[in-house]
Amino acid sequence: MKRFTAQYVITNSGPPLKRGVITTEDDGTIISIENTNGNLKEEHSIEFYNGIIIPGFVNCHCHLELSHMKGYTSRGMGLGGFIEQVRSTRDSTKESIFASVCSADNHMFKEGIVLCADVCNTSDSFKIKKESRIRYINLLEVFGLNPDKAEKRMEDITNVAGTAKEMDLQFSLVPHSAYSMSLTLFRLLKNESLNNKVTSVHFMETAGEEIFLSNQTGPLMSSYKRSGLMPPRLETAKNHVDVILNEITKSGNLILVHNTFADRKTIRMIKERGNLFWCLCPNSNIYIENQIPQLNLLIEEGCEIVIGTDSLASNTTLSILEELKTLQFNFPDILIEDLVLWATMNGAKALGEEERFGSIEAGKRSGLLVLENVDLQNMKLLPESFVTRLI
Repeated sequence: MKRFTAQYVITNSGPPLKRGVITTEDDGTIISIENTNGNLKEEHSIEFYNGIIIPGFVNCHCHLELSHMKGYTSRGMGLGGFIEQVRSTRDSTKESIFASVCSADNHMFKEGIVLCADVCNTSDSFKIKKESRIRYINLLEVFGLNPDKAEKRMEDITNVAGTAKEMDLQFSLVPHSAYSMSLTLFRLLKNESLNNKVTSVHFMETAGEEIFLSNQTGPLMSSYKRSGLMPPRLETAKNHVDVILNEITKSGNLILVHNTFADRKTIRMIKERGNLFWCLCPNSNIYIENQIPQLNLLIEEGCEIVIGTDSLASNTTLSILEELKTLQFNFPDILIEDLVLWATMNGAKALGEEERFGSIEAGKRSGLLVLENVDLQNMKLLPESFVTRLI
């Protein structure tokens, strides 16, 4: 049995507790949470931390299998240029990919991540995930603009799904984005994902997406032409609203990833779908487009926000805390309780795992972290804030 306390405990099941005491089993199962009202009795068996204890982090968007590409891409290229660089440098040896994925998985665990939605195009990361201390939800992603090759694309991702099933790994089949899918492929995928528990899609990451969908011009169109990927006939959705409401399964939760250029009108129209979660990966957005999502707009519109790290191809680290620090710096009025909620309980809900993760409650094994070097008076993160895993 272990006992922990700190200046504050954010449980996500009530207001922050001042010097609350958490008792756990040795395996991390939470036995109880005691509200001391700040009057902590000195006991030798209690570990005290000068910070804030929170549940383990939930990463709602990652691409582990791109971990070997750290430092391979240039900053500020825009999405079209970034995609071209990924295509030209993605291939590597199985040994290199495996070692990079293993390192990234260990780093995420050290950074306090307990649950992760990971986008996969191959089965390269499956063996590591099977043995990982992190719980993974595998989002098997399909993309392809050529409608004549849609069936082959589905066959390929179905083979990956077969491997996941053999290894008893949880997975869903998901689309990449509105701008990278033919309507034929969208509809084949929709038919195969009728019972999805979780779906994700890259959403309004760049202004060029809407231009490409509406009149088939702009930087994404230029990128496809330079890469030789423009099909003989182009068959895409007309806009993002059409994709969300008509071309993606209505089953389960849908995580919209990035939202850098999401506007109020689009947000209001697609909320008709329900069960939507808005995933922010601000460090990746800054890396690729030098832009950051309109967080205040999402809050005003009542969007349920979750946090992701994206990949090491577009980020320097897979750290949820670094994403939160970036949001805190750009939106200084945001309180730490909100940032923690987005990165823990909201993420657990988005992935359908709130029975175990996301809050500090008796019976859960949500992990325990302590945030240190924080502004405890104003409840804000600082550039020098860091996280330590307790359980």
